[in-house]
Amino acid sequence: MPWWGWVIVAAMLLGSELLLVDAEFYLVFLGVSALIVGLVDLAGFGGGIWQEWAGFAAVSLIAMVGFRRRIYSKLRGGGADIPEGVVGEQALVPQAIEPGAEGRAELRGTTWTAVNTGDRPLEAGSRARVERTEGLILYLRPPH
Repeated sequence: MPWWGWVIVAAMLLGSELLLVDAEFYLVFLGVSALIVGLVDLAGFGGGIWQEWAGFAAVSLIAMVGFRRRIYSKLRGGGADIPEGVVGEQALVPQAIEPGAEGRAELRGTTWTAVNTGDRPLEAGSRARVERTEGLILYLRPPH
């Protein structure tokens, strides 16, 4: 593919991510990779078509695995987290949750994903102690 073909593909990918669809920055990194391959080809270092595609795949993979998550979280934010200081509080369990299973719990007026870390079921309508949090997940233990 000529160098300008890679630049057109890069512009389409970048434009799609920025204007049409939120693909969580995957299209941005594909677009940047296509732009890099186009610029390398323009500089006279491009090889055959298979080398260009291999270079595109390698740069895309390295960029996505190495940088996408960090850059996306910095630009878009990590989202809402559970408020600080909820460990030790009592959450309401609207539906029964078996030991080790995932369910829902209500805490501070919001419904959260919850995991039963105890050795007995959490009964519907009961209260459970927040043992720890991880991201948006409450880890609950039945009261003693």
